[in-house]
Formats: sequence, C-alpha cells, structure tokens
Amino acid sequence: MEFEVRHLRVLCAIADTGSLRQAARRLGVSQPALTTQLQRIERSVGAALFSRERTGCRPTLLGRAVLSRARPLVDGMSTLVEAALAEAEAARSGGPRLRIGSTASRVIGGWLRRLRVRLPDADISLRVDVSARELLRTVAAGRLDVAFVHEVEGCPLTVPEGLCQRVLLEREPQFISLSRDHPAAARPVVDLDDLAGDRWMVDPSVDGEWDGVRRVLGAAGLDPPVLHGDYLTAASLVVLGEAVAPCQPTSGPREDMAIRPLRGDPLAVRLLLVSRPGWDTAAVYAELEAAYREAAQRAAAYHQWLLRHRSPLVAALP
Repeated sequence: MEFEVRHLRVLCAIADTGSLRQAARRLGVSQPALTTQLQRIERSVGAALFSRERTGCRPTLLGRAVLSRARPLVDGMSTLVEAALAEAEAARSGGPRLRIGSTASRVIGGWLRRLRVRLPDADISLRVDVSARELLRTVAAGRLDVAFVHEVEGCPLTVPEGLCQRVLLEREPQFISLSRDHPAAARPVVDLDDLAGDRWMVDPSVDGEWDGVRRVLGAAGLDPPVLHGDYLTAASLVVLGEAVAPCQPTSGPREDMAIRPLRGDPLAVRLLLVSRPGWDTAAVYAELEAAYREAAQRAAAYHQWLLRHRSPLVAALP
C-alpha cells in the first residue's frame, strides 16, 4: 500500500485524540472503518505504530518517528489547500476574509452576529472544534486567523511559538448541571459532597476536561462513577437524573435542568483569544468581549456570581 496524505491524517488524528473512537469522530468515519484502515497501514509498515492500552492509543517508538515526519506533510498540504481556497474566494468576493475558530461556547452566536455588523464586507467563516490544541495548531499553520479557546485549570495549553494571545477572562468558574428534582437543585450554591452519590459525565475529547474534573474530585476525596460521552448526550441524562455534568456558567436557563455554581469554584478555565502574528485583533476582541457580557447577563446564576465576586465585567452589566 502506498502512503497518501489521508493515511497520514489518520495517524495524526489517532495520536492527537489518543483514542480510535475520538479520532473516528474527528475524521467523520465509523470506528470499525478507522480500525481497519490503521491495521492496513501497520501491515504495510510491518510493525505496530500504536499500542492499544486500557486508557487509549499511544504511539510506539516507530509511531513517534513516523508522526514526526507526517505532521509537517499534513500541515503543509492543509495550508496549501486552505490558501488556494481562500485565494479563490477572495477573488470571487473581492472583500477581506476573517477565519475564526472556537471551542464550544454559548458566546459564539452573539460574537458572529456582532462581527457581521461591524465588518459587513468581510467574508467570515467559523470552525468549531472540541480540541483547543487542534485549533491552536490550525492558527499556527495559517488556516485560521483567530481562535477563541478555553484552557482547563491545571492543564495548561502549549501555545505555538509566534502566536499572539489576549486573555478574555483569567478564571471562569465552571458550574454544575443537575436535574430539577435533584435535592441540591434547591440550593443557590452546591457543595461537591452533595454530588458524591451521583454519576458524573465528562467529554474526554475536550482537552484537559477529564483531567481537570478528576483532579478536583480527587482533592475532595470523592470517587464517583464517571461516564464518558459528549455533552449533548450528557444533557439528556442530566434531565432524567441519571448524571450530573460540568457546564459553562453562561449556559442558558432551562425549565428541565438546574444550573448551579459549585462552592469555592473548584473547576475553572481561562478564556483566550489567540491570533496569527501581526494580525490586528482589536475589533474581533471587542466584539467577543461584548458578546460574552451579553451571554453573562442572560445567565442569572452567573450574573449573580459576577456580582458577588466583583468581577470587572459587572461594570458593563445592569
């Protein structure tokens, strides 16, 4: 079998996610199909490129050597394709372009709306990815202009050399979502001990998420059962009382779910806007900040949290 760029993308996706399931999700294929493809690649090489462990897939020594050569090729090809598409689009539209990326956030909709008003002639595109690290690599490769990402406390991101960054919020607390009839939902603030008997649901594909939750639970002396899955599934289980899950404080109110702060705010993230060097982010940052304030104002529990903690954002909120 001759190696093609698509084969190298498979290897990079598996290494980046550490999981065949998550790599398949990123590549948009089924896990059995991806497993078969990896087996074919390894047969053609004549040795294993990944070791299958209980906690996921890890590159072997040979795998690391192959990946060290594969990444520049994959990034180079992606950059070439992106540049060609961008040039073609710019020629058709005749206007400036703005390629933004973001991890999942309640702020994205308002940010896009504000940017389209402020930059009416710009061709604005959006890429959403669960992986902050992948978005940073994409900015570094020149395939995005800016990226809005969150960094889980205790799990620092490595920002590629040369990229510029601005901190939107140094410490955003993560709240907890639970069913309306959960005993702790009657309280304005929830203690971790109140959730000791609950299943916790965490999305392991979100960089640092599981490590951050595990660190906080361990520090509290708790070892609850943990389910791994995406947060769309988590929401349905939370509503039914089958699990609790961390959530962004800007999460909107729901009649079938309670969103509460955790006492002492043990879970937190840092919010960053990262951009290519020499790129003027003034307008993009200003609209992101305004969109964040709007989202914070709509979330009553978070608004109250900001007031209690005398956040600088409060000055912009009624």
